[in-house]
Formats: sequence, structure tokens, C-alpha cells
Amino acid sequence: PHPLLTALLLLSGVVDLQTGLSEFSVLQRRLKHGWNEFSVDATEPIWKKYLDQFKNPLILLLLASALVSVITKEYEDAASITMAVLIVVTVAFIQEYRSEKSLEELNKLVPPECNCLREGKLQHLLARELVPGDIIYLSVGDRVPADLRLIEVTDLLVDESSFTGEAEPCNKTDGVLLEAGDITTLSNVVFMGTLVRYGKGKGVVIGTGENSQFGEVFKMMQAEETPKTPLQKSMDRLGKQLTLFSFGIIGLIMLIGWLQGKHLLSMFTIGVSLAVAAIPEGLPIVVTVTLVLGVLRMAKKRVIVKKLPIVETLGCCNVICSDKTGTLTANEMTVTRLVTSDGFQAEVSGVGYNGEGNVYLLPSKEILKEFSNVSVGKLVEAGCVVNNAIIRKNSVIGQPTEGALLALAMKMELADIKDSYARKKEIPFSSEQKWMAVKCTLKNQDQEDIYFMKGAFEEVIRYCTMYNSSGISLMLTPQQKASYQQEEKRMGSSGLRVLALASGSELGKLTFLGLVGIIDPPRAGVKEAVQVLVESGVSVKMITGDALETAVAIGQNIGLCNGKLKAMSGEELDQVADIHLIPSCVFVFQISIFFRTSPKHKLKIIKALQRAGAIVSMTGDGVNDAVALKSADIGIAMGQAGTDVSKEAANMILVDDDFSTVM
Repeated sequence: PHPLLTALLLLSGVVDLQTGLSEFSVLQRRLKHGWNEFSVDATEPIWKKYLDQFKNPLILLLLASALVSVITKEYEDAASITMAVLIVVTVAFIQEYRSEKSLEELNKLVPPECNCLREGKLQHLLARELVPGDIIYLSVGDRVPADLRLIEVTDLLVDESSFTGEAEPCNKTDGVLLEAGDITTLSNVVFMGTLVRYGKGKGVVIGTGENSQFGEVFKMMQAEETPKTPLQKSMDRLGKQLTLFSFGIIGLIMLIGWLQGKHLLSMFTIGVSLAVAAIPEGLPIVVTVTLVLGVLRMAKKRVIVKKLPIVETLGCCNVICSDKTGTLTANEMTVTRLVTSDGFQAEVSGVGYNGEGNVYLLPSKEILKEFSNVSVGKLVEAGCVVNNAIIRKNSVIGQPTEGALLALAMKMELADIKDSYARKKEIPFSSEQKWMAVKCTLKNQDQEDIYFMKGAFEEVIRYCTMYNSSGISLMLTPQQKASYQQEEKRMGSSGLRVLALASGSELGKLTFLGLVGIIDPPRAGVKEAVQVLVESGVSVKMITGDALETAVAIGQNIGLCNGKLKAMSGEELDQVADIHLIPSCVFVFQISIFFRTSPKHKLKIIKALQRAGAIVSMTGDGVNDAVALKSADIGIAMGQAGTDVSKEAANMILVDDDFSTVM
């Protein structure tokens, strides 16, 4: 069994689940396990950061030549060289310091808090104060403060996209699991940093700080070295060549003088003067000024660049690897297709939890509002009523799929229709029954109760005896069911998550209304950005933890490899034994989508591409991207959606999460 779970079994004997830990045992455990936080190396003092700028071989060579100029009494040369060096170093230092400060602003988010049971009282604590054995209460909207083994849950759905890359929230249980699996797939454990989307739960802390799953990734990330940029490598090479060249000149001239019987000291002076003259004092200034201009241009596009040479790497980059969820897509579920029970098809534009976008009837592309098409109107109305989510300030409180149905109603101008119904009863969703229903009546009218149901097609259709045809209920035939089944399969195979909707006066005799296809679609501008990159010879690859169908659907939508997609799973990647040999590296070049990947797989892919001679950029936002972000030639993190760990690992941060700014 996993060490955390073993630790839990030991803890459970000591923790009273009704009263929680006592202050004394909290102190004891804190001495043993430490605070629930990550020890990032203490930030270096400013003077040390300034001195670090002098480590560049060219700068050291220039300083050496200034020193020689002083010895040979060429004071003007010495002054001008020193001046040049100071300008270069100061400009680079100021620029990097400014980037660091703007990054600190981004990371000044609210310190995570949680509800914890101690000494029989429910207390509101900072997450850093937790120790293994503490009992935590979770509710909708909470960030999980540490790794927990669940002991009580009610319909708990947790968004683990920052860990696994799956946009769909995971269903959690509190039972004992019969077969042992990988810790990250256990349904009775929730992980630090994930988000509670629905339901509530109670759990015992089993891993804090660096002993959590989050901590494992953090340690992997710190073990990785950031590679030197192409510019740094070529400047280092130039510095070394110039040094050898200078010593060569001095030696050669002294040898010639000695053979001619000249005075050795004056020959040495001439040799040194020639060597100093051969060193390009202007080069570092030109390079630094050019890079600073690049960084300032990026800053105008709302991109923070941590280190100056990174700007040049962006220009040399010939492979861009990108995470899907939260990077190419916004991690916001959106309805994109509608199919009504009487055969009308519609597509929906717009992304995210807002009313921007329209519903277009196919093939005429007529824009639909309210009940201008009765069948579509009834389908959208049902999705809005059988719903517990709220959209506030363009973000959803509750389940993402329900948020998508509300945004759809907003586009159809039907969002307020929910208020005309009074809800009497709700039959909540459960993983066994795979549907949810509400029983309502129309306010101010003495009509009979109406049930609205939504869920998986094969479950919902079992409760239906009729189907809706332009507002009239007709008997459902086996042929009709078969055609819906086919439509549902077709939508599913194109990567959509399909929900069926029905309504009626009693649960066994509902009227089927149609199907809704939901996906986390690409961000605005991503398709155009990918096209420009591919046309300019940059290869774009998607690396995601999500399933094949969803990954391929997004890949085709944004035009990866002009529709010729080759996909490979993390498991298949493990079977390529000699990935560090050149033939395998070239083989990785030909694949455009990697799915079901873990942080280790992402790292493996980046390293293989680098071995094949590529200069690789990685864009990502999640904890699972951090290691790859650090080991790529250029790591690009998302400023808004990104986790702190990914921003720490990256060299560049897109403040507005706009993928197209990398061009």
C-alpha cells in the first residue's frame, strides 16, 4: 500500500474523528512533519543578484582587458571599457528585477484557508498550520488544503484539472477501495490544490507540504536544471575563443620578439594592446540593448520575461509543446452543439461562462432567441431549470457542465426562465443513477407539477415514453431511440460530453427533448496562432492528461498538423524503451498529440525533442506541467489560470493567458 495510506492507518488510532486533534498533539506532529508549505530557496539579496550579472565570460574578459589597460597606463581605454560593462550589467539587472517584482504581484493571491476540527471545535485556520491527522471539512468552492483521505462525502465532485489535465470533475467516495491503484487515481483521496466543484466532504490529512502529491511534483521540478539559452551558449563559446585568441597573440608576439632579440617587456605590452583591441567592447552593449527592447515589447503585450536571453530563445524556438486544459483551452465548459428530439441541429458560438455568442440553426445559420424555434427553446429551458450552478462575474459557482447550460440559456435570452418555476423537490445526481431531476410548478399558475431531467442518454431515455415535436408530445418508437443513440455516439466520438434532457408530468412517462454536446473549447485566437506558427515552420504539439477523443477534437479544431494527426498515449510512450537514442527522438517529432500523460511523460517528451536537436518551448498552467516548464528551453506559464508552481518553474508568464502573444 501507499506510504501515505499506511501512515493514515497509524494515525486513525490516535485521531478521534469526533473531536479532532488536541493542541498538544498538533505541536508534536508539527515538530515531526513541519509546516504545510514548500521551502523555496530564500531569495538572494539584491547585491548578490547584481554581482551574478558579471558571471558572463565576455563581461569577465572585458574586465580583464580593462585591468590590463590600467597596468599599461591606458587609463582612457580602461575607463571606457569599465563604463560599457557597468551600463550592460545595470540595464540587464534592472530589467530582470522589474520582471521579478511584477511576478510577485501576480503571486500575491489570498493565502489558502480551511475549516478544521480541533479539540471538538470547528476552527477557521490558515492551510499552512495543518498537520497529518487534522480533520478538514470541505464545501463547494474550497481549495483542498492538503492531501486528505475522505471519511464522509455527499455527492463530492472535485476538479483535478491542475493535476491530471482532465476538465471533467472527479467523483469522490469515502469507502474502502478493494484493489490498490496508483495514488493519483484513488477515488477516496483528494489532493492539495484541487478544487471542490460540488457537494461536501470531510477528510483526515494524510500528507502535508513536501509529503503531498503536490510536493512530489515540486521536488521533481527543483531537481531539474534550466538549460542555457542558445544565445548564452554562443556568447560563452565566443568568450572562450576570444580568450584563447588573446593569449595566442600575446604568446606569438613575445616569441617573435624573443627570436628577433627585442626587449621582452615591450613585446608583452604590444601583444596585450593588440589582444585588448581584438575584444569587441561594443558587443555586450548591443546585445543587451537589443534584448531589453525585446523584453519591453513583450511587456506591452502583457508578457513578463524573467531573464533577458529568453527573448532571443523565443525567436529560435522550432517546437512548441502545449498543455491543453487551461492553456489551449480556457478550462471553461461550453455547449457547442444541440440536437433536438425532432431532428433540428444547431451550433453555438462563444466560449466560457458568459452570454457572448449565438445559437445558429443549421444549415440556414438563422440566429435563434427565446422560443423562435420551439424545440430548441424547450431543450435550452430544461437545461436552465434542472440546474444548481450560478454564473457570477464570468465564473461558475458549482459544476462546470451546469455552468455551460446556464451560459447557453443566456445566449438564447432564456436565463431568467428559471425564476418562473418554483422548485418543490430535487433528486440529486449520483454516480450510480447518472441523472438528476427536479420537480417544479409554474409560479402564479395552478398547473400540475413538471419534472425536468438531465443525465446520460442511456439512463434518461429509459424514463421517456414520448418525444417532443415542435411543442407537441408524440409516442417514442424504437427507430427513434436508435437514431438518438447513433447521434449520441457521433457527438461522443467527436470529443463532446453529451447530456440528454427530458421533461414531463411523471417520472416514468417523460417527453424526450434532445441532446446537448459540451466541450472545453479552444481559447479565442488559438486557432489563428497555431496556423501562423505552423506556416512559419514551427512544429506545435499538444501534451495533455485528458482522453484521446477530447484531445483529437481540440487538435482538429485548432488545425494541428493540417488535420493529419498522429496521437500517442503516455503508456505507449513508456514502451518506447530507448527514447534517449536518436531514432526514437526523431520518432517523437512525428507525433502531434500525446494524451493521458503524467508529469514524468511530459518531461520525457521535452528531453527527447531536445536530444533530436530541437529548441523546445513548453506552455502550461497546471501542477502537472511544472517539471516540463522548467526543463524546456523556454517555459511559458499562464498568469491568471496558472498555479503558483507553474509560474515559479516558467521563464515567461502570459499575464492575460493569451496564447497568441508567443508569436
